[in-house]
Amino acid sequence: MTPPSKSKTGSPRTLSIGGATFDVFVKADQSSITEDKGKKMFSFPLGEKIRVDDVVGTVGGGASNTSVGLARLGCQASFCGVIGDDQWGSALMENFRNEGVDTALATIVEEESTSFSLVLLSHMGERVILTHPGTGRHLQDATFDRDAAANVDAIYLNHIHAESCVIEDDLIDILERHQHIQLMWNPGGRQTGAGLSDEHNKKLLEHTAILFVNKEEALELSGRQSIKEALDTLSRAGAIIVCITDGPNGSYATDGKVTLHCPVVPCEVVDAAGAGDAFGTGVTWSILNGQDLPNALRTGTINAMSVVGVIGAQDGLLTYAAMQEKLTELTPSLQVTTF
Repeated sequence: MTPPSKSKTGSPRTLSIGGATFDVFVKADQSSITEDKGKKMFSFPLGEKIRVDDVVGTVGGGASNTSVGLARLGCQASFCGVIGDDQWGSALMENFRNEGVDTALATIVEEESTSFSLVLLSHMGERVILTHPGTGRHLQDATFDRDAAANVDAIYLNHIHAESCVIEDDLIDILERHQHIQLMWNPGGRQTGAGLSDEHNKKLLEHTAILFVNKEEALELSGRQSIKEALDTLSRAGAIIVCITDGPNGSYATDGKVTLHCPVVPCEVVDAAGAGDAFGTGVTWSILNGQDLPNALRTGTINAMSVVGVIGAQDGLLTYAAMQEKLTELTPSLQVTTF
């Protein structure tokens, strides 16, 4: 796989494929949190009228988050996904326009609801997500533009609905025919559950420049029992760089030569939604611009730190200027070490 080519402006051309949702965050009183057999949960009596502390509507979804994040960092970002012809879809499209994300590959479906999530949020940042896939389940061959997808430097494949996994054949074909394209892959539950014996997973990993998974996803996909074992197995499966996030324990990565750990930046966690997408966006931008793996991990970590400090997955995504400022400020204390 060759390094990505640049456009005439020098900015990498990226395409994010996957979901776009409208999210409504409802912050509930801490008294709504109960515990049963050691497991915390929200508890609301049936028939009761419950007063909440705050309600915030915002946009989200993996491909929406990564395309906006990459655009803010200076990439020529585009979005490929399916949105409904409703008020939530209109909000998403307006946000893409405001953020400078190309939506030529977005498909608008009439008389169907845009993907929607209701997020119950505690004051400690814990959450329960009630979600409806809506139009997201239609991302399949009929709405996937293979020619346009081949005309970019990097494809960021986010979580996709199980019914949309048929596009994997097209992606594999594109990556085999266009060796310059870098694949950044954040597999969903169907892919991680299928494991490394799945033929699609095998072929996608062989063409993956950066694999993004959290600890649970990494162990499930690799079939291993530890992060170190998962890093080694997933690297041997073909991914050039493997990144594993582990919440407050930080992130881990390997390029097959060295294995690294990056701690988190201490901060107040308001809402963890979108942290993984922010991390992946930062790492992707850094690698596409020729930075080394330690700097890429710092960049992803700083972007994630900014996102978890606010409600919603996008308000905290850093711009290029803000990222440079944060890197200057935090790099001396954000020590990346061998793992």
